[in-house]
Amino acid sequence: MATTTTQTDTLVSVDVGTSGARATAYDTAGTMLLEVRRPYLTDTPRDGWAEQDATSWRSASLSALGVLVRQLGPRHIIHAIGLTGQCPSVVPVDGHGEPLRPGLIYRDNRAVAEAQSLNETFGAEALHALTGHVPAAFHVAAKILWIRAHEPDVFRATRLFLQPTEFIALTLSGEAVTDWSMAAASALLDLRERAWAPELVEAVGLELEQLPVPHPSWSIVGQLRPSLVRRFGLAGTVPIVAGAGDSIACAIGAGVTSPGPVSEMAGSSTCLNTVVSEPLADLAVTHYPSAVGPEGYVTEVGINTAGEAVDWLASLLYGGRSGRLRPADFELLDREAGAVAPGSDGLIFVPVLGDGERDDPTLRGAAIGLSVRHDRKSLARAALEGVAYAIRAHVEGLGKASTPATEMRVSGRPASLRTWNHIKADVLGIPVARVPGDATTSGVAMLAGLGVGIYPDAESAIAVACRPEPAIEPDLANHDRYEAIYDHYRAIVASTTLHAGASSAPVEEQRSQRRSGERA
Repeated sequence: MATTTTQTDTLVSVDVGTSGARATAYDTAGTMLLEVRRPYLTDTPRDGWAEQDATSWRSASLSALGVLVRQLGPRHIIHAIGLTGQCPSVVPVDGHGEPLRPGLIYRDNRAVAEAQSLNETFGAEALHALTGHVPAAFHVAAKILWIRAHEPDVFRATRLFLQPTEFIALTLSGEAVTDWSMAAASALLDLRERAWAPELVEAVGLELEQLPVPHPSWSIVGQLRPSLVRRFGLAGTVPIVAGAGDSIACAIGAGVTSPGPVSEMAGSSTCLNTVVSEPLADLAVTHYPSAVGPEGYVTEVGINTAGEAVDWLASLLYGGRSGRLRPADFELLDREAGAVAPGSDGLIFVPVLGDGERDDPTLRGAAIGLSVRHDRKSLARAALEGVAYAIRAHVEGLGKASTPATEMRVSGRPASLRTWNHIKADVLGIPVARVPGDATTSGVAMLAGLGVGIYPDAESAIAVACRPEPAIEPDLANHDRYEAIYDHYRAIVASTTLHAGASSAPVEEQRSQRRSGERA
């Protein structure tokens, strides 16, 4: 008797994250089918520097994607591959698509002087109105200027400047392409025109041909190379969809496509995104074109080392002799933090462990009020609270400039820590809903489905594939307790003691390499 094999319509995302690359498969109902991860390292050779080997972006992405396709097998029909990743990070490549130096990732803060030069030349207000950003060392524009000033031979040899997702788009399809949101992260895109701003491109010393071509996030931008079709054992080629920057994709996966709710992409860093109809005038708020339509914008503020600060503490206190963290270690940290009363017995933690923050390269982290009465439980609680205070400061800023937050939707590995979600609700005073799975990769899968016509529009995709858990309501008594502590936290962050400046002296004896936590 003949048997029939049921085929599954499948959408794949490739995420070039901070700690590694991953390929994730979803069915068209938004159910995760399989995920394959491949790690790589972040190198921190000097104070304020953070680099990654771009060939690792490529090898890790191809390895993860290849294993995913083989494990899925022929009964899964892959309709499209969507792309996402960390940003703004950048690597210069030659005419063969090979990196000319390590990539400078988003939390690399060496280009402070270059960012200041851009702002002095054009004016911060004018640049914000044009691009939605005030250039900082965080942005690609400043990083390119640093390479131009300090590595002129590399600059002259560069054929393309690419962010990690753009580098993988070139690897997979042979096309130098990007999406609107990733392009906006460079601080070189005309936000309203959705095209490169010629005057800014010229200011950093480039020709337009040295940047990838921007497309809407749902666009098919190429086809999987024939050599990769053969390598992965596919029956035919697969469309490549532009996708979006990781936090922008996360907002889609969390169902944040209208004003009110805030999306938190909780990973190595935390990105907070809301939706607005028009860009805001507040210079502290960055903007991206909508990833789900030709109109509208997504705001963003964020923290460079949120989950990474907790990873660091966990590796010191919960990882055992091996120092290798397991899910059970984070569950223990979360339980122990839950046994400590709000306020951590007077201990306040400032979670700035990446040699500066994206909006303040001179800021450093701290543990204030430390005493012999504190144990690891107190430190764990203080770390979780410190990130929540930093999130509150940003959410309040967004609320003052636009619609006040009605709810926060949290996605990513740290979102599974229930005590942390309760702390966030209590500190912010608004409901916090966890989005199961990973909203970044599911958001990219939705964009891939939009690109090939599986979903007619974003609302239809979200209705099918986005399933937040019931929200955690804030404990108003705890919220009241946190008010004074939060004010103290804000005063500490503003103090000159934590703004000693970033040294550029090289690390002696050895280059410090360490694994970063997952960004998304």
